[in-house]
Amino acid sequence: MKVTPRHAVSVVTSIAAAMALVACGSDSKDTPTGAGNNSTQTTIAVTASSFTADFSAMAQLKSLAAAGKGKIAVLLPDTTTSARYEAFDRPYLTKAFQAAGLTSSDFKIENAQGSASTMQTQAEAAITDGASVLLVDALDSGSGAAIEANATSKGVKVIDYDRLVKGGAPGRIYVSFDNVKVGQLIGQGEIDCIAAWNVQKPNILVMNGDPTDNNASLFAQGYNGVLKPLFDNNTYVKVGEPAGTWTPAVAATTFDQQYTAHKNINAVITPNDDNANAVIAQLQKLNIPAKTFPTTGQDASLSGLQNILKGYQCGTVYKPIYLQAQGAAAVALYLRAGQTPPASLVNGTTQDPSNNSAVPSALMTPVWVTSQNMQATVVADGAVKVSDLCITSLAAACTTAGIKQG
Repeated sequence: MKVTPRHAVSVVTSIAAAMALVACGSDSKDTPTGAGNNSTQTTIAVTASSFTADFSAMAQLKSLAAAGKGKIAVLLPDTTTSARYEAFDRPYLTKAFQAAGLTSSDFKIENAQGSASTMQTQAEAAITDGASVLLVDALDSGSGAAIEANATSKGVKVIDYDRLVKGGAPGRIYVSFDNVKVGQLIGQGEIDCIAAWNVQKPNILVMNGDPTDNNASLFAQGYNGVLKPLFDNNTYVKVGEPAGTWTPAVAATTFDQQYTAHKNINAVITPNDDNANAVIAQLQKLNIPAKTFPTTGQDASLSGLQNILKGYQCGTVYKPIYLQAQGAAAVALYLRAGQTPPASLVNGTTQDPSNNSAVPSALMTPVWVTSQNMQATVVADGAVKVSDLCITSLAAACTTAGIKQG
C-alpha cells in the first residue's frame, strides 16, 4: 500500500466543507451536544481529512478559539509504555492549540507518569483551575471512567484521546485513528510479506496487545478478520493466540514458550513495534535468517523501521500523531466554544463494549509503511531522523530503499 499521509489527508475546499457543515448542522443523532449554550454555529472548513503536516488547517479555527471559554486540559498517561507522548503528542498538541490562536494560559498538558492516582489529581486540579474541556488518554478504563464521571458532573466536556475509555462518560467524543483499519493493515501486511518472502506452509502465532486496552481489541478485530478466510480454508494454520500484552519482556517470554512447544511456527502477528522487536531478538538468538520469518508492527518506531530495513519485520502501521493531535484540538475547540463538532470532523463511531454504545469518533487514516514508502512517509514527515535510522550497518539498506537526508 503506497499511500503517503499527504495523499491520505488532502485539504477540502472551503466551499465544500462549509456546505457539508451546513448539511450536518441539524443532524445530532450520533454527535454529542456542545459544551455551552452558544446558539450560533460557526461555519469552518475543517474536516477529519483537512489536517496536514504544516498545521495550516488549525488557523481556520481562530474565530472558534476566540469564542471559547475556559481552559483545555490534556492528560497524557506516561513515558514508559511509549516515548511518543512527550516526543510527539505534547509538542504537536501545543502546536495545534497555538496555531488556532490559543495562548499558554488557555491550555495545559500534563503527564501522569504511569500513575492513575496522579492523573486523577491532575484532572481535579485542572477543573478547579477552570477547565471546560478535558482531553483524556487514560491509563486504564476504570480510572479513566472515574475521571470522566467527575468531570461531567461539574459540566466539563470530555474527549477520549487515542484510547477509548470503556464505560466512559455519555456524550464524550473519541479522537484516534481508525483502529480496526490499523489491524486490517497489519493482517494484509502479513499476507503480502508471506508471499514476498516465499514462506511455505505458513504457521502463524497471533500475539495480541493487552486486553485491558480497547485499541488492542480493535486491532485484533482487524487482523483476525483479514486472516480468518485463510485460516478457514487451511491456506494458513493458526498455531495459537495466547494472552496479550504490551510489555515487550512478557511478549518475548510468550513467544519463547510458544515456539518451544510449536517448532512449526514460521510467522507471527505482532501488533506493535516493541513486541515485534522482542520477538525479533529471540529469532536472532535462534539464528533465523532475515526475510524468512515474517513479523508485523505498529507505531513506526525507530526500532520497527530498522527491523524492516534488516528484513525481520514486514512493515509497520504509521499513525501520524500530528493528524490525531490536530483532530483532538479541533474537537476540543468546538466543545470549548459550546458548539457541536460537525459530522465532517466527527466522522464515525466506535463501539464501547462496556455499555454497548456507539461513541461518536473523529478517526484519522493510518498508513502501512515498508521499505518501499519509508522515505515518502515517516522520513518526509520528520517522524524519524535519517541519521538515527541509517546507522552504519543499515547504510546499504537505506540506499536501496531510497532513503536520503532531507
